[in-house]
Amino acid sequence: MPATHTDDLRLAHVLADDADSLTMNRFKALDLHVTTKPDLTPVTDADQAVEDGIRRALGRARPRDSVLGEERGGSGWGSRRWVIDPIDGTKNFIRGTPVWATLIALMIEDDVVVGCVSAPALGRRWWAARGDGAWTGKSLFSASSCRVSDVDRLENASMSYSGLGGWEEHDRLGDFLALTRRCWRTRAYGDFWSHTLVAEGAVDLAAEPDLELYDMAALSVIVEEAGGQFTSLSGQEGPHGGNALSSNARLHDQALALIGELPDEAGSAEAGPDDDGGSVHDLHAGRSQPPDR
Repeated sequence: MPATHTDDLRLAHVLADDADSLTMNRFKALDLHVTTKPDLTPVTDADQAVEDGIRRALGRARPRDSVLGEERGGSGWGSRRWVIDPIDGTKNFIRGTPVWATLIALMIEDDVVVGCVSAPALGRRWWAARGDGAWTGKSLFSASSCRVSDVDRLENASMSYSGLGGWEEHDRLGDFLALTRRCWRTRAYGDFWSHTLVAEGAVDLAAEPDLELYDMAALSVIVEEAGGQFTSLSGQEGPHGGNALSSNARLHDQALALIGELPDEAGSAEAGPDDDGGSVHDLHAGRSQPPDR
């Protein structure tokens, strides 16, 4: 591991330990306080307490670093930026479903160099530092490496996602369903879990149409360090495009051919071949369309 990231990864684990204590204490609590944010998504007192606790800890341990969090926004101006989603899967958390996690990442400029995803109700944690691979386990001292699958055809691929509503809202449901029909198996494991399962090789690709940086930063470095690929639907590498496709890398171009967003000026001359010998342009032209488009 690059020496510059060793202490940062250890700190991320300490932050995750503290977050786990807070979230598990509030999970299924009868007095859990839930409100609705302006974007109509729910937030709980646990979301806010976790982010506030992480910010206080970072203020002591890394006072020069900046922070971006889902609940409190951005603070500070350092080129080193911690990116925090205190509870990814808040709706699951509210309903007592154990699929939720705290996501912690460190970015230097635009590159994610550390990622830690902790899902205490599942008893799982995943982490990575740039150049050191991806790992899963209960601690730094009890871990096994993560490696993506070697499946190379969509017809043999297992795919995960969160739901259909976002694809429909973005008028992309037909494209998404076309991809699911090509895959051997689809399951909606959802949220962070879809992408960590890609890193483990348990599923082969995962896609979401509408995400924020704090939803993706920690996941992107974990998938990449496991040997996979993490891009936007337009093919932009990393967690910066507002949506995500993660895969074992072998399937990435095949999936983008069906759900990728082509630039307006793109034509068949610029498109690359797909796995059946056609062009990306041809595949887009022949997509099925959602009802009442």
